[in-house]
Amino acid sequence: MIQIKNISKTFHQKNQSFKALDDVSLNIEKGDIVGIIGFSGAGKSTLIRTINLLEKPDKGEIIINGKDFMKLNSRQLASERKKIGMIFQHFNLLSSRTVSENIALPLELDNLDKSEINRKVNDLLKIVGLEDKAHDYPKSLSGGQKQRVAIARALANNPYLLLCDEATSALDPATTQSILQLLRDINHRLRITILLITHEMEVIKSVCNHVAVIDKGKLISKGTLREIISDKENPIIKQFLNSGVMTIPQELNKKLQKEPQEGLFPLVEVELNEKISVEELLFIIYEKYKIPYKLLKADVEYLGDSNFGKLLLQLQGEEEKNQQAIYYFNQNKIQNTVRGYA
Repeated sequence: MIQIKNISKTFHQKNQSFKALDDVSLNIEKGDIVGIIGFSGAGKSTLIRTINLLEKPDKGEIIINGKDFMKLNSRQLASERKKIGMIFQHFNLLSSRTVSENIALPLELDNLDKSEINRKVNDLLKIVGLEDKAHDYPKSLSGGQKQRVAIARALANNPYLLLCDEATSALDPATTQSILQLLRDINHRLRITILLITHEMEVIKSVCNHVAVIDKGKLISKGTLREIISDKENPIIKQFLNSGVMTIPQELNKKLQKEPQEGLFPLVEVELNEKISVEELLFIIYEKYKIPYKLLKADVEYLGDSNFGKLLLQLQGEEEKNQQAIYYFNQNKIQNTVRGYA
């Protein structure tokens, strides 16, 4: 449905030039939820704003539903933009208007009949769960409620595409999850394609089917969520996925030794991948190598039948047996680190 072909964009300031996008290409299927992730300054916002030509690329093609947006005149482009909703980080609500009036604004600008506007606004309030806030003003709303109003307003013109520019960055984790659930429900119920940009991998993992990773204006990786998470060799993806080393329980950390000593057992941090499950890994340790173990900590997520994450284990077998287990990890490309001995 959306084809971004070889677009580039350079910004010029005084005597300096900055290439925000460098030959970026991306296809997005109808009804999909696609996330674009990257660090600050990577080109995410520029990319999403080129789709409806709020930022016009220096070169390339933006083809949506068979129409090349780069070739549309101003009237045609204005008409197409009505069917592309945008949701921003800071809500952009009018403080002088009630919730209903904020949602009604794009319908008023489209000169719809007042009764049709009221019907549409009521329907949208139900979708975003704010029926009881219709006559409230933005100042009395929480951040999550304000974003729900912004989402309802973005849906007013029955868009086929929603562009979300860091839509949850200003929200706390619990509210972020509720907004992501709302976007997922909208996608399923209305079959609206959603493209969102974020610097948070948790957002990507919560809602996206496909992912594109952007860095320094270049699209460096794209694919399904599982494919992206599996690509731990890519240094940028690795930074997003790496939540840091696991903390060792305080009492154990006090007596942790760097070198092996008699009577001490290794603490091994193991990074899981889609090729081996938690259950299979622990079965191999205990049944195949006959090693008693203590599971000190687990941070595991499931994507379909696959799991990703980390385990912190204390292998409590004989030294030779423990080394056999670590050798097995290495032979099977299961990343592991001995954190010390206790």
